Amino acid sequence: MATKADRVKARLPRGFVDRVPDDLRAAEKMMAEIRKVYELYGFEPVETPLIEYTDALGKFLPDQDRPNEGVFSFQDDDEQWLSLRYDLTAPLARYVAENFESIPKPYRSYRAGWVFRNEKPGPGRFRQFMQFDADTVGAPSVSADAEMCMMMADVMEALGIKRGDYVIRVYNRKVLDGVLDAIGLGGDENAGKRLVVLRAIDKLDKFGPDGVRELLGKGRLDESGDYTKGAGLSDLQSSYLLSVILKQPFLDSGPNPEVDRWNQTLDSNAAAQGFAELDDIHALVLAAGYEGRVKIDPSVVRGLEYYTGPVFEAELTFDVTNEKGEKVVFGSVGGGGRYDGLVSRFRGEPVPATGFSIGVSRLMTALKNLGKLDTSDNIGPVVVLVMDRDTASLGRYQKMVSDLRQAGIRAEMYLGGSGMKPQMKYADRRGAPCVIIQGSQERDNGEVQIKDLIEGARLSAEIEDNVTWREGRPAQITAKESDLVTEVRKILEAQAEDRANAAKAV
Repeated sequence: MATKADRVKARLPRGFVDRVPDDLRAAEKMMAEIRKVYELYGFEPVETPLIEYTDALGKFLPDQDRPNEGVFSFQDDDEQWLSLRYDLTAPLARYVAENFESIPKPYRSYRAGWVFRNEKPGPGRFRQFMQFDADTVGAPSVSADAEMCMMMADVMEALGIKRGDYVIRVYNRKVLDGVLDAIGLGGDENAGKRLVVLRAIDKLDKFGPDGVRELLGKGRLDESGDYTKGAGLSDLQSSYLLSVILKQPFLDSGPNPEVDRWNQTLDSNAAAQGFAELDDIHALVLAAGYEGRVKIDPSVVRGLEYYTGPVFEAELTFDVTNEKGEKVVFGSVGGGGRYDGLVSRFRGEPVPATGFSIGVSRLMTALKNLGKLDTSDNIGPVVVLVMDRDTASLGRYQKMVSDLRQAGIRAEMYLGGSGMKPQMKYADRRGAPCVIIQGSQERDNGEVQIKDLIEGARLSAEIEDNVTWREGRPAQITAKESDLVTEVRKILEAQAEDRANAAKAV
């Protein structure tokens, strides 16, 4: 036996979580509904491995200065660098490029899986999390982007989130990149400043134009006294940038050669195309009956560097109470956009693509807040208690378990070494609906005792003294061993009816 000094300390790495049965079942329940919508739209499943060659994943995470920063990477025995995937989109691009000649195009697929970020963990920020993606590769028209947005609206409603409690927000990176290029922030040398600007614009819905103007300039001091350093743009640059993305008149006083030059650049670069694409998306959304559910919103930026066109986010708009008891808006539960250059990295030719990614854990938390992911209808296994441990008795208990399982009833025989009282405690912890008891007397009579734990707990709560409880043996019946399956099924059906009636009452 290991000494105390030799024991390994049981500890979970920072940024990772263990998932318990209720969480797993809730996630599966939610993902089954999402999968139905994806399938309804004609998307097909595909699965890629958790590990890819590092160069295949590419360097697209924001704020990373080194090739492997932000991802978990290691060298293989042939000195090739491998990385755990940081999203599901980059591996899809590799898969499409590798199987380009054999797959139908446009290629419509969905995937669910774990992704990993080698980032500093924090509250609600994990190093491993699950995403559920859908992508269309090979469709250049913004009809594919509009369809993604409409499909996400349908996903929200399939999960029980009513209209008005969510919105799919859309903008276009071509507009953002075009105006940044016009005001002199194009080129690799300005990549860092562009990122700060995009972060500022992302706060439009939170701080409004005036707050964003501060973040675009010297910086912003919030109510708590925290200071956020700004992007360092001039007042003229900030005003022009906001006027363009908000589609508002530019009100700077008097003629200005610099503004004239910016306007000429803007007319000839990607911004004009970006606005036209947003108009097309709006028209398609309107025609399909999704007006109000999908909205054009300039605060949608998206952080990944591979986006090249329309970008979108699914946002929940209802209030939830945080751990401090404060009312807060839940916010984004997924996002995506067009990434026309990702597959092209492998092919050397244009391959248009667009997709959407749902953050499974975050959306699951939201649904729990809404009461849409109740797993209380999941019942534990019927537990056959072990009263005698000779081979013949154990064989008889195992036969009961087998009969229940063949009838489609979850069941298990107690496999520990404890006595009656700990076995009952075990059954309670397992959430067992009932237990089967057969001692020597029952065995001689060809009978079993069946104790309804759910009804027993309810009745016991109404009994005030132990004598009455022992005499009554609440919710316990004696049945012929041959009628075991029939009697257990009656108990399970009665419990199901009680749950249904309770749900109706709520």
